[in-house]
Amino acid sequence: MSSISPRYVHHVTGQQYDLERCWVVTGDCRVVLADLPAASVDLIFADPPYYLQLQQELRRPNNTVVDGVDDVWDQFGDFDEYDAFTRQWLAACRRVLKPSGTLWAIGTYHNIHRVGAALQDMGFWVLNSVIWEKVNPTPHFRGVRFCNAHEELIWAARSQRDAKGYTFNYQELKRENGGKQMRSVWRFAICGGGERLKGGDGRKLHSTQKPAGLVDRIVRACSRPGDLVLDPFAGTGTTGEVALRLGRRYVLIERDRDYVEKGIRARLAAAELETLAASMRQAA
Repeated sequence: MSSISPRYVHHVTGQQYDLERCWVVTGDCRVVLADLPAASVDLIFADPPYYLQLQQELRRPNNTVVDGVDDVWDQFGDFDEYDAFTRQWLAACRRVLKPSGTLWAIGTYHNIHRVGAALQDMGFWVLNSVIWEKVNPTPHFRGVRFCNAHEELIWAARSQRDAKGYTFNYQELKRENGGKQMRSVWRFAICGGGERLKGGDGRKLHSTQKPAGLVDRIVRACSRPGDLVLDPFAGTGTTGEVALRLGRRYVLIERDRDYVEKGIRARLAAAELETLAASMRQAA
């Protein structure tokens, strides 16, 4: 790869993408993916809308309002609309995934079972489900349910036939886990502090920003240096930063221009400078 700097574009139908370089594309992933070459992507990490179906604001015991997920992108008319959307983006992802590639999808109890059913109905072959246990979950303030302290990830191959030659860096993960097999329950804190990107108003820029450590483990586990990593719901660019630091190519697709301009641009620019500086120190 001649440069780790991505090219930023607003997608138009018929857009050509040279996948030897990295891209940040503003547009609807269902449309953008139609212009990517078939069987060109090694790894997909998808963090789709959860369709939380929030009916009213959530308040803490001190009567302050919880800054929840009430974004327009998480709103759908009903389950039929959400399911149709899910199948559309999954079909688009399946077309661009290499036979040896794999896809990860993350969600909460609100949507992950619907995503999983769609995956299986469409011919994907589920390899594992992984629990992300949040070490610092948001409490359940009303006290009428369990504290929701986890999200679930599904790892899938493109088909049962293709579930043989995929990348899984087993030994690297085993070393990371102290010489024991990496298990399917992972403990990471939710984003906070300096990792949580903020907007100009001081509030979090994205409602569901994922911790870099979680995405880093996935990219290291299921890709090799130089591979192409795709994120169809890029948000503030966590997947791009992780891929950049690990020497992978990437395509980030994000519909919301604010996330691209206020989050992804600065984030990737900073990571690029740090990566180049580290390379220069090693070469000295």
